Amino acid sequence: MAKFKLKTKKAAAKRFKMTATGKLVRNKANKSHILTKKSTKRKRGLRKDIVTDQTNVKTMKKILPYL
Repeated sequence: MAKFKLKTKKAAAKRFKMTATGKLVRNKANKSHILTKKSTKRKRGLRKDIVTDQTNVKTMKKILPYL
């Protein structure tokens, strides 16, 4: 009897990418609207991707089984 397939949470799949070393990368928050009151320096810092915190990785691996 075949084992059942796991479903990927599509909302998470759109937001996270896996690096070559197996780390999860995500975009920073607060970059979508109300940008006029944020400084240029702050917005420039929000452009960069960031490695997901180690405390969330276990949960994310469950949500994204095939990533």
